[in-house]
Amino acid sequence: MAELGAGAGPGHGKKGPVRAKKQSTRVDMTPMVDLAFLLLTFFVLTSTFSKPKTMEITFPVPPPIDAPKPKMNVNGHTFLLTKDNRVFWYSGEFKDVPKNGLPATKLEEVKFGEDLNKLLLDKNDLIEKIVLDLKKKRLSKEIDDTTYKKLAVEAKGDPKAPFFVIKADDKAVYRNLIDLIDEFNICNIGKYAVTDIMLSEINLLNQSAK
Repeated sequence: MAELGAGAGPGHGKKGPVRAKKQSTRVDMTPMVDLAFLLLTFFVLTSTFSKPKTMEITFPVPPPIDAPKPKMNVNGHTFLLTKDNRVFWYSGEFKDVPKNGLPATKLEEVKFGEDLNKLLLDKNDLIEKIVLDLKKKRLSKEIDDTTYKKLAVEAKGDPKAPFFVIKADDKAVYRNLIDLIDEFNICNIGKYAVTDIMLSEINLLNQSAK
């Protein structure tokens, strides 16, 4: 608020020509400060602070020392990550030599993107169909969101669902691991693990990556 103060000019009270009165201006900044604090409070209360981007990964509890040896990954698929954004995969148990009448393991390469997505959907076809059917029921209001999430989790953890394993050598980059896990989530794959790569797998990976 501006206040104007009038001071007595020369010739005041005397006869003579009337001169313009000198005026002094003083600006009151109190309303401006109040407005600034109101705007600051408004933006603080309505702003959304950046949240850290994280990915939840559930790791299994280490088995007891005397626990029986786990079964081989027969109904599963293993993905091997290496340099230059390359990813190789194989199905079933790893065999560096022919075993039980079955040939030795041979790696196949798949590229990130549409090829990888198509491969995962094909291997997880049974669970994918179940989850898509549940989504249709949720959209048609046959089931609510809570029921959908519960049934989807149960479907992904079904014993018949394939199990996927991710392994990487010392030349792979962390981003490829995250991209592969993202593809798993997109394709409704709920059973997967990240484990250490074996020496025999590294040797075969080096031969296939040439």
